[in-house]
Amino acid sequence: MRGGDLAPGDHLPPVRSLAADLAVSPTTVAAAYRELRRRGITTGTGRGGTTIRPAPPVGIRGYPKPPDGARDVFSGGPDPTLLPEYPAPRALAAHPRQYADAQVAPRLRRLAAARLAADGIDASNLAVTGGALDGIERVLATWLTPGDRVAVEDPGHAVTFDLIAAMGLVTVPVPVDDFGMRPDPLAAALTRGADAVIFTPRAQAATGAAWDAARAAELRQVLGQYPRTAVIEDDHAAPVAGTGAHSVCAGRDRWVNIRSVSKSLGPDLRLAVLAGDETTIARVAGRQALGTGWVSYQLQEMVADLWSDPAVAYAAATYASRREALLAALAAEGIKVTGGRSGLTCWVPAPDEDRVTAAMAASGWAVAPGRRFRIAAPPGIRICFATLDSAEAAPLAAALAAALHSRSARLD
Repeated sequence: MRGGDLAPGDHLPPVRSLAADLAVSPTTVAAAYRELRRRGITTGTGRGGTTIRPAPPVGIRGYPKPPDGARDVFSGGPDPTLLPEYPAPRALAAHPRQYADAQVAPRLRRLAAARLAADGIDASNLAVTGGALDGIERVLATWLTPGDRVAVEDPGHAVTFDLIAAMGLVTVPVPVDDFGMRPDPLAAALTRGADAVIFTPRAQAATGAAWDAARAAELRQVLGQYPRTAVIEDDHAAPVAGTGAHSVCAGRDRWVNIRSVSKSLGPDLRLAVLAGDETTIARVAGRQALGTGWVSYQLQEMVADLWSDPAVAYAAATYASRREALLAALAAEGIKVTGGRSGLTCWVPAPDEDRVTAAMAASGWAVAPGRRFRIAAPPGIRICFATLDSAEAAPLAAALAAALHSRSARLD
């Protein structure tokens, strides 16, 4: 794989065939194949054979940058100008954090519990991790073993796909619409044996989809047939998502709701609050105690200070205004959008996403090709409007309409 001799999707030889070629025991080859699968480099067993994963963890896609000189509606981060001003580090010298102290700072625990309870989420058991992805990884590690299957939104969060592969788990793509993961395909995925599901209740990373009460009820009904399926709700943009909170976790055996502060307070505050069932939170905290120990009290106190900052509410209102302006401009051009109900992004179906992306770049707009965000979903492009002024919506929509309707030149 590192040398490029094997590419994603390539099949490895059957165990007995490779054993004969190498003059070794089939047991040795089978053990090697199990190790490849454990490391997330390959997938599949049995009659279907073993193949190289589409995104093996020998390299990750990470967070690419838009082309130089183009207007950035490519990146998925918040508008830096809308983030609250960070206060000076809180003076903790009088009561410095010691090794035996609680992992969650008392004031942050009180504030987080109140916010979660207001959204109908049980806050009896809380943990703090170094961001949403750190939380997802720690939770999946307590629930699953390599080879287990995780249902994910498709299109969805590319880095989450990479994380699942790196853990040796198998992604099961489930289509989404304006209201998030679709219930019937989810039921099919669970029937095929998905062991866990990762939902984004609002501000879905690729499309900006968001649950309403009806969709949450439908998903809850599907999950009710699978009480042992573990559920993660990645509510990463909560206070600036632009729509209300819904949850499907009540009454489940294994569940976690994750609230990151990256979109509302800034990506550099590597912090997320996890609420979940008692066993899961205890295992996450116990494993954390053997490594990093805890997330710095300085960060926890800073988040507690910033949560009530008026800048957060102002940012939420600004994002909503920019979202409405862009969706109106796209509709005026007759452009169909998937999602766009919340968060900072929307998704535009585009049969030839590379051509559309190139045409937009030539017009001075950097949009993200959908390839990195999808597994089996049809092609499209993602637009992040976090920094898009309302006055820029119409020019962007016009450029996109031209790109969607143009025909690439052919050379004979």
